[in-house]
Amino acid sequence: MGYLQPREGNAPYSRARRSRPLGDAERALLAEHVPAPDAGGRALEVGCGLGELALHLASAGYTVDAVDRSHSALEGARATQPTGVRRLRLDVERDDLALLDENTYDLITLRLAYAFLGDRTRVMHDLGLRLRENGAIVVITPLAANTPAENRDIALDEDEIGLLSAGWEQVRRFDADGLALVILRGPRLDKIAVAEKDKPAAHAVTGACAVVTDAHGRVLLGRSTGDMWELPGGRTEGSEPFEQTAVRELAEETGLVADPADAHLLSMLWDDNHGISRLTAAVRVTAHSGTLACREPDTFVRWEWHPPHTLAHLDRIFAPSAQALDAVWPGVLPGLPPVRAYPHAIAHPRVDGEPAQAVRLRHDMTARVLAGGWAPSEAVQEALRAVPRHRFTPESPLATAYDDDLAVITRRDDEGQATSSVSAAWLQADMIESLRLRPGTAVCEVGSGGYNAELLAHVVGPAGRVVSVDIDPYVVARARRFTAEAGSGRVTVLPGDGRLGAPGHVPGAGFDGCVVTHNCWDIAPAWREQLSEGRYLVLPLEIHGYTRAITLQKHGDVLHARGFTFCGFVRDLGDGSRTTPVADLRGGELRLRFEDGEPADVSGIEDALCGPRQELPTGVTVAPMESFETLQLYLATTLPGFCRLALDRTRDTRTVAVPRGANAPTVLGAGSLAHLTHVPVTDPGTSERGRSEFIAHAYGPDGARLAERLAAAVRSWDRHVRPRGYPELAVFPTGTPDRDLPTGHVLDKPNSRLVFTWGTETP
Repeated sequence: MGYLQPREGNAPYSRARRSRPLGDAERALLAEHVPAPDAGGRALEVGCGLGELALHLASAGYTVDAVDRSHSALEGARATQPTGVRRLRLDVERDDLALLDENTYDLITLRLAYAFLGDRTRVMHDLGLRLRENGAIVVITPLAANTPAENRDIALDEDEIGLLSAGWEQVRRFDADGLALVILRGPRLDKIAVAEKDKPAAHAVTGACAVVTDAHGRVLLGRSTGDMWELPGGRTEGSEPFEQTAVRELAEETGLVADPADAHLLSMLWDDNHGISRLTAAVRVTAHSGTLACREPDTFVRWEWHPPHTLAHLDRIFAPSAQALDAVWPGVLPGLPPVRAYPHAIAHPRVDGEPAQAVRLRHDMTARVLAGGWAPSEAVQEALRAVPRHRFTPESPLATAYDDDLAVITRRDDEGQATSSVSAAWLQADMIESLRLRPGTAVCEVGSGGYNAELLAHVVGPAGRVVSVDIDPYVVARARRFTAEAGSGRVTVLPGDGRLGAPGHVPGAGFDGCVVTHNCWDIAPAWREQLSEGRYLVLPLEIHGYTRAITLQKHGDVLHARGFTFCGFVRDLGDGSRTTPVADLRGGELRLRFEDGEPADVSGIEDALCGPRQELPTGVTVAPMESFETLQLYLATTLPGFCRLALDRTRDTRTVAVPRGANAPTVLGAGSLAHLTHVPVTDPGTSERGRSEFIAHAYGPDGARLAERLAAAVRSWDRHVRPRGYPELAVFPTGTPDRDLPTGHVLDKPNSRLVFTWGTETP
């Protein structure tokens, strides 16, 4: 097959569309196997030409979007504008598909059009995302076996139909008067299957793979005659460098030309194939020219460009190619077999390239962040518009990467818990704004990922720098790769325990800002010590289990809070993390969590929970979706005996009325317990209807007193704290005498003494 595209004046494409009017066999098969739903359905015709099939689908009960790249075809179709057909000029292979929403269509058709697609696998994946549940794609195509040689480019052979079918759960094929009519349902989203070839000859165990991307950031893979996807590459010849092998094989197999100076050895990969050691060089090619062609048809059927986030959905990838792809984009292919990797320390130039959709989504994301008020400064706004977030989450679809309210998980532990992520864009913007950075300054980031560091680098500008530290070697390697691929050159990623800051990289006067991107139970002394006087530390601090991103300004040895943001991050993986002491009740059905301090005596509470429950309304209500985040901190920092009551989410319990998925603020006494909950106001005669009221529930002999104390605290919050917001907070080094602390409520941690001043008396 050649690489013809359905362009203006493309003779084979025009000839194919004119040569076969829609036949009776096609009409009958469509009516039998993909009829319009009873309530009507939506259909998309790709490559509609003059619109004969679109008209037929509309008459069958579909509302049709008919798209074509050809302006002349759409102009010719304007003579007929039936109800139920919308005509759009759109190239599904090259244009942003924003007009075609996901999960929209019951039927998508490609009649006499599929053969002209270059990146067939990618296009079919993108179209599959636009199917509703149980929707179908129908491909109607001539067959090479009964097509004259001069028209071969308009037809598919059996291998090509096999490749078309590979990514789908259900495939049905019918004959339509010599045309193949293929019905595809259920796009496969399976994990990648790694494939091997036969036992290699001794001369073929050392080779190189070339990782090449196009102007849209898509990587080149060839479909081999062995029915697997492979990178350009092959064995070394004589004593040639691996970089030379990569560019030579690239030219021989694809016709693309690269200078060896633009080929960079990233890693040597050593594995075993049928008992023979195999050494593969992963080579990143950062620039190339030429026209893509299938130069070795005995080895490769075709070449296609693939977005990195779709690689895990391909049916089979040759093992060395899969490992080389993972060397460039760590994590893009989960579940690969183990391989020994020896990274090469040579950096390479930034590799640009992204689709138009990514640019649009990035600007849309930025607009939403701005609308939320999270990025008031021009510097942060420009950083959000400029830094390609999707290139730091290559395993994620573009829509996921640019969801401003979503943290993209990039690593999990063996139990499935998230250990690394790219945080929500609004939160990253807010924390960077809180640093109040100036151009040319130096910033320390604790907890790496790459994207946040590059946002910081964009804000501090060409004369600034960012030092990012992470304890996980995998995260460090990943962040280094992505900042090399898509970064500014101003980010240094270091392995190490973030509690120690960045020793050896601290400017003479200290860092101008420090941001921590994982939950912190305590404040490490190094973060304060390595910070310049008057500058800012921003960190997600846990206070009795409630996390707030707190902006702290340094004044000598004391840190003063300048702002709070409700948030949540992954937990600290270093020695600064803390395992929360818990006390199980009723066989684990309930659990008391002592997030700060030592566990209290819970004797007698089991018996109390079996007794009667006392309920004390507080008279304080909240509206739907209204935040009461300051109430959580107020109760946690002012009530003696505070802890949190949690339910086992896997079990249905009616012992206590705790909102599922939430931990209830709780106070303990001798054999007694009181916790807070909230219930809808149902009295039709009150203006509070539609709101929820806080209620104190109590158990045990001292329950009434505990409930009254809890309710009094809620009322105090409502009168004094709710109108003003968060408290004053000062953080002193551990060991500071009580006499040197200001008036307030003290929370002691191993490295710090936190003093909260709410401006109210203790309830």
